[in-house]
Amino acid sequence: MLKGIIFDFDGVIAESVQVKTDAFVSLYKEYGDNIVTKVIQHHEANGGMSRFEKLKLYHKSYLNKAITNKEIKELANRFSELVVGRVIDSSYVPGVLKYIQKCYEKYDLFISTGTPTNEMKQILIGRGIAEYFMGIYGSPEKKSVHISKIMSKYKYQPDELIFYGDANTDIEAAEQACIPFVLIKNSFNEALVKKFKGRTIKNFINL
Repeated sequence: MLKGIIFDFDGVIAESVQVKTDAFVSLYKEYGDNIVTKVIQHHEANGGMSRFEKLKLYHKSYLNKAITNKEIKELANRFSELVVGRVIDSSYVPGVLKYIQKCYEKYDLFISTGTPTNEMKQILIGRGIAEYFMGIYGSPEKKSVHISKIMSKYKYQPDELIFYGDANTDIEAAEQACIPFVLIKNSFNEALVKKFKGRTIKNFINL
C-alpha cells in the first residue's frame, strides 16, 4: 500500500529545466560556442546530477583546466544567483500542484533533487509549497542516499513508495532501492523516454 511519494523538482514539479540550461550557458559562453554546445548536451542528458559535479567535469573534460574547490564554490554561487528567482517564477508542470495538494492529505511527500538542499528549501518557500513536503533532500548527497535515508527514517518498504522523476539519475536511484518509478516526459529527455521500459506520463492531469 502506498505511503510515500518522492518527487524530483526540475521538469517534474516546475518547468525549470531551461532555467538551469541558460545558467550553464551564461557561465561558459566566454569559452565559445563549441564549449557551450557540449555543456548544453551533457547538462540536458544528465538532469539530476549536481551542478558541483558538472562544473568540475566541464572544466576538466571540455576546457582541460583544473578547478579548485574554491573556484567551484564561486561558480556555483553565480549559478545560484542566476537561477533561484527564475525557478521560483517557473510554471508548474500541468496538474502537479493539484496532485500534490490531493496527495498531501493521504501520503508523506518528499523532494529528491540535484539542487543544493538549502537552495531547494528557499525555492519551495518562495513558491509557497514547502509545507507540503515532509522531507527535502538535495545535493551534495546523491539521490540513492536520499531514498535510503527516507526509507530508514520512516520505515518504508520499497512497495510503499513511488518516485516521479525525469532523468537517468532518478531511474537509477529508484531501481537501486527497488521502488516503483514513473518517468515524466518532456522535451529534454526524449532519448531517455525511448529507452525506458517502465511507466511514463506527460503530466499530472487526471492522476
